[in-house]
Amino acid sequence: MSRKRELRFNAFNMAAPGHTWAGLWAHPRDKAIDYNSLDYWIELAQTAERGLLDGIFIADVFGIYDVYGGTPDAALLSAAQTPHIDPTLVVPVMAQATKHIGFGVTANLTYEHPYQFARRFSTLDHLTGGRVGWNIVTGYLDSGAKGMGHVANRAHDARYEAAEDFLAAVYKLWESSWEDGAVHRDRSARVFTDPAKVHRIRHDGPYYQVDGIHLAEPSPQRTPVLYQAGASDRGRLFAAKHSEGIFLNGQTRPILAESVRAIRQAAQSFGRDPYDIRMFPGATVIVAPTRAEALDRLAEYAQYVNTAGQLALLSGWTGVDLSKVDPDDAISYVKSNAIQSTLENLTLRSAEPLKVKDLATLSAIGARAPFIVGSPSEVADEILSWVEDTDIDGFNLNRLVSHETLAAFVDLVVPELQDRGVYKTAYGEGPLRQKLFPGRGPTLPATHPAAGFRRGATVAPAEPVAAGA
Repeated sequence: MSRKRELRFNAFNMAAPGHTWAGLWAHPRDKAIDYNSLDYWIELAQTAERGLLDGIFIADVFGIYDVYGGTPDAALLSAAQTPHIDPTLVVPVMAQATKHIGFGVTANLTYEHPYQFARRFSTLDHLTGGRVGWNIVTGYLDSGAKGMGHVANRAHDARYEAAEDFLAAVYKLWESSWEDGAVHRDRSARVFTDPAKVHRIRHDGPYYQVDGIHLAEPSPQRTPVLYQAGASDRGRLFAAKHSEGIFLNGQTRPILAESVRAIRQAAQSFGRDPYDIRMFPGATVIVAPTRAEALDRLAEYAQYVNTAGQLALLSGWTGVDLSKVDPDDAISYVKSNAIQSTLENLTLRSAEPLKVKDLATLSAIGARAPFIVGSPSEVADEILSWVEDTDIDGFNLNRLVSHETLAAFVDLVVPELQDRGVYKTAYGEGPLRQKLFPGRGPTLPATHPAAGFRRGATVAPAEPVAAGA
């Protein structure tokens, strides 16, 4: 590998009956039909922890997929990420059922206010004992914007400008409002908090304003572990500056390797160690005791993928109404206000034209990311090959049939990787950040821009990168 490391995995899920593959909820062994029950999330968490996974990453989207054909019908019929419930509310019950596994929770800052948001994630960090991360997203569906009373979503680069402002505000709240040692809990003196060590935060930004004391005392990590998924040029700069874990897609090794290289180089330009960021591409893994059995399982699963639902997802991700494109035609690049990196990967960065009908199949093309099928040894070989060729740290394991495919990975692939000495045999101690970066403490390092907002900081926080830079 390009740098010796311990492989890391997250179970990639969503608080919805359908996730990355529309229609699989109809498979007779799939449990995602019960996505709105506590038992579903408890079993998921316990299965993932049994496999020593680093985290459960819960995707979320604010809005409905209605770009395809101009209606939400295809998404509704196939349960393509619709309906979905609030992912933050399932975290405490998973934490209660486990001891170590982390939780990466997607939350859209566009429709939040820093003051209330900071308290919510401090609360989650307290209740989980420091096992929470925040996947920073700014939204891409106009349906969500309209639901919140706006005409349309913010323009792509303006979303990142607003995100910079939002983060400056929450960094102040998390890192600076309450000093270490402010909370005494001294019953004999009847002093809970020393007022001299608690400070009002004032933030007057172009998008957000705050004037108040952070409502929660410091949580185990103060600032949750920061994840981000933007891979456009502007998104990479934002991620390189702020993120500790980045979720990527790319259907070929050159596409993925180029994204990883660009982000690590950009992180260095911000004064960060380029390996202070864990890189997690999505991966679809189908494993069985033999290759023949794995291929049979692939064929079985593929029967349940809903074509219209899958194209509804792709239309929402790319901002292109694929109902207007002939299935035998290749998808073309157009400038959109959706997820720019997704469309760029499928067009500008693709080695060959990709037909629309192939993008809706359970396949390497349809996955938009590594697609691995085989026996445990074959899957392990392929995982290690991707890591070696692209400089990633591990994978977000896409949900297929819940929780069957995750359990197969835990029972078949994890022991194979452990036998090869590239995967842990026990969890490390401490909060999520400490587990992801062994040898460090639970809070953000001094090289992170949030450190510049701490009281007494001698280095000012880095200025936001200008849009289009």
